[in-house]
Amino acid sequence: MIATDEVYVDVTRGGYVESVHRVAACAVDAGGTVLEQAGDIESPIFLRSAAKPFIAAAAIAAGVRERFHLDPREIAVMTASHSGEPFHVAAVASILDKIGMDESALQCGTHQPYDETAAQGLADAGLEPTALYNNCSGKHAGILALCLAIGADTTTYLSAENRAQQQILALCARLSDDDASTWPIAIDGCGIPVYATGLRKAAISFARLATLSGVASADARALRIVRDAMLAHPEYVAGTAQFDTELMIAGAGNIVSKAGAEGVHAAAAISQGYGYASKVVDGASRARGPSSISALRRLGVLDERQAGALVRFARPPVYNRAGNQVGEIASRDRV
Repeated sequence: MIATDEVYVDVTRGGYVESVHRVAACAVDAGGTVLEQAGDIESPIFLRSAAKPFIAAAAIAAGVRERFHLDPREIAVMTASHSGEPFHVAAVASILDKIGMDESALQCGTHQPYDETAAQGLADAGLEPTALYNNCSGKHAGILALCLAIGADTTTYLSAENRAQQQILALCARLSDDDASTWPIAIDGCGIPVYATGLRKAAISFARLATLSGVASADARALRIVRDAMLAHPEYVAGTAQFDTELMIAGAGNIVSKAGAEGVHAAAAISQGYGYASKVVDGASRARGPSSISALRRLGVLDERQAGALVRFARPPVYNRAGNQVGEIASRDRV
């Protein structure tokens, strides 16, 4: 099933190709065998927010669920790149309340909610967004909980030298058969350390999220708790009508999906035992949905009915300023 040619996503206007995005991707089975590949799958790429399920798992492995009585919605929002909807903000605030902290402890910065209704609601109320509305606030709250659970300094939780970050990087390395000491480490958009690994290694980590195999029992338990929370509450992982949320809903309990900035996307297919990871080479997020849905269909993870429910992500329309469709974005068929 292996194909090594490039994956392309075409942006068309009036039936003519106007722009092209190149996508590197890899899918592996439970044993790490490469099922499909496109482009360079070995050179390191920053996983960005696609690593959030594993960051949350590090906190769960340290006992934060039991110590702070976290519920599945709160665990799901720890994995989130959320839209800043009221239920997201409430879940993050609840985590902070349970750990005895408030939003002033969050060092993720602020931005307007991605959800237009939520942003308009703040504007109508004459309010400015706080750090709770940052799409990464759930992750930061989870890392603060991890700090408290292991006795690490909560004021320096952004530092790669903080014990909480060291535990996170160690777990991520175990899941992808990597050595964290060799990783390129940079700073993510929200301020935490972000690691880079190849797409094949990233796909292996998502295959392990799917199968819970090939890892120590404590890691497997933490992954299961995180995975189950994401599947039970996909709207907390992204938001209403967002790609990750809709892909998990269409997958009906079989697909865990997590996107990252700069065109990164990864998924775990539970019944098949597959892991998938991809990177739009130029970083354009608009090519993420078309390329990933096409790949998941080829792999047999999505059937025709499920793919049909995702058509607005598989073939997003291109509109002009008057709101008329003038083109579309679609993955080029592989031969």
